[in-house]
Amino acid sequence: MHNISLILLWLSLPILIFNDSFSQGTIEEGDPPNPTDIPGFFKSTLADIETELDNIQLGNVKTITTSLGGLPVYAVYYGDKEDFSSQANYNSAVAAQNPAFYAKKDSTTKPVVFFIGPVHGQEVEGIAGLVNLIHIAETGKDYRGMDWAALRNKMKKCRTIIIPCANPDGRKRCPYDGFVGIPTAIMTKYGQGTKLDGTSWGWPEAKSLHPMKGNVGILGAYYNDNGINVMQDEYFSPMANETKAILEIARTEAPDILVSLHSHENNPLILEPAYVAMFMKKRVHDLAVSLNQQYEKAGLASQPSDWFWKPEADDTEFPPQTTFNLISALHHISGTMAFTFECSHGSISENSPKPIVTYDDIVTIQLTLYDEMFDYILKNRLIWD
Repeated sequence: MHNISLILLWLSLPILIFNDSFSQGTIEEGDPPNPTDIPGFFKSTLADIETELDNIQLGNVKTITTSLGGLPVYAVYYGDKEDFSSQANYNSAVAAQNPAFYAKKDSTTKPVVFFIGPVHGQEVEGIAGLVNLIHIAETGKDYRGMDWAALRNKMKKCRTIIIPCANPDGRKRCPYDGFVGIPTAIMTKYGQGTKLDGTSWGWPEAKSLHPMKGNVGILGAYYNDNGINVMQDEYFSPMANETKAILEIARTEAPDILVSLHSHENNPLILEPAYVAMFMKKRVHDLAVSLNQQYEKAGLASQPSDWFWKPEADDTEFPPQTTFNLISALHHISGTMAFTFECSHGSISENSPKPIVTYDDIVTIQLTLYDEMFDYILKNRLIWD
């Protein structure tokens, strides 16, 4: 009888391990519970990613690295890899005054589009968008049943790479699957973490201790299990496996355009990249304005038309106010048109007492961004030959 019990216990272990791999962080007593009104189409969990990848028929799924917490980081590839006849790294090619020595891009090669899902685990909106994008690539429709055949056709004209979640450690520790109607202070608490005295690190102080070790109460979902914020890693000697894998994809794939998906409490927008050539800033600026116009037309949350910055040179005074971050590194390793997109959480605060987006809005905001990216690069590709 004892042996039978041991056998039954042994047989149950894989199930227990599997379930534990998707367990989430704990919500402290007194904080709002994880919302129960999140619709089924808003697929923002690690389990949602696994389920989607298990059903892929047309794409190619690869595990590009494993996090410190032992979780897989996936990339999904659509379209064949292009042979760009590379004979030099990007910066050497630029020094030779022709990036084609790094990657020959002409009318016979497809544009490469690269989507980097959240490097900050609490910014779950990007996961929901990318799971729906994968579903569109597979079926032509999103999880609401909406037809995106035009977007799917644009994808077929490109090589598309999708990392659904670039920080599974942080996502696992985030106890919330969505933040619509949740106080921004709660999102900040579990996103950027707390100090030993229970106070939130908050922005920008959350970047003042890196790796985030020592004065830590709750390790925020911003970071992987080693306390590394991939957005602010040391790119000349990366500390995180996730960072290394993302940079390697950029180096070998030479993407024409890429986005790192983030979220905040404000209206959605594309952020200007730092420490890149002026012509590239102008390209990102043009896309940002065009995307904002699409949001306005659709009645979605958007920025005032006169809000947008004019592309300018980087810091001219000390101390510097902009940072050489993941976006800058990705550009300088591959020449890509790289930028950060900030979606809306839908969280509430004294400044925003009501959610400015719904879960339905968030998915539309994400998919509209993706559609605009494909549209832009198919019409405005830079030829390197």
